[in-house]
Amino acid sequence: MNPPRRALFGALASATLIPGVRAAEPVDLALVLAVDASSSIDALEYQLQKEGIAQALADERVLAGIRSGALGRIAVAYVEWGTPGGAATIVPWRIIADAADAAAFASALMSAPRSVQSWNAIGDAIDHCVALIEAAPYEATRRVIDVSGDAGDMRSLRPAPVARDAAIAKGVVVNALAIVEGRGGLVAQYGRDVIGGPGAFVEMALTRADFAAALRRKLIREIA
Repeated sequence: MNPPRRALFGALASATLIPGVRAAEPVDLALVLAVDASSSIDALEYQLQKEGIAQALADERVLAGIRSGALGRIAVAYVEWGTPGGAATIVPWRIIADAADAAAFASALMSAPRSVQSWNAIGDAIDHCVALIEAAPYEATRRVIDVSGDAGDMRSLRPAPVARDAAIAKGVVVNALAIVEGRGGLVAQYGRDVIGGPGAFVEMALTRADFAAALRRKLIREIA
């Protein structure tokens, strides 16, 4: 057993010996899907986004990527953002290791009511997601926030670049999915203001209808 692996198992074993302390469950990836639910997203577009997430997580190529990990499981949470300081966790952390887990996540997602959101506050969404990751009951090899939206940061209490830099300092990678729909500069804007960390990237969906395919490409890359 190599030294890093011995250290990890040693830490987990020690935690189990302390009364009231439960060892964190190891996963290959802790991933927060942070989705734009602001006032620029109408009911049909909102539904398309949720359906796109459900379809992408159930895709066999995504599930194959999950199974190929060292542990064969990831943890996923779903957040909606928009209002300054008002990002909301809609589906708390769930383990996804197989098709049944993906279906259970999709069911929770599709049945959840839409949160009330207003302006685009991407920086505040990143801060919310970092706090969610830090509170997760998992020991994750990688920690990633996946921000998707159709516009840039507008009203954050803490601007997106500042929140992004703070996330990187805590070992969290921030990726983005830009729903372009004619906004030619959005990919560059997300590349400048939103993404950060080792291997961070921006995926592009030309239209809302392309969201599922774009998210699938993104998840395959993130999980790999």
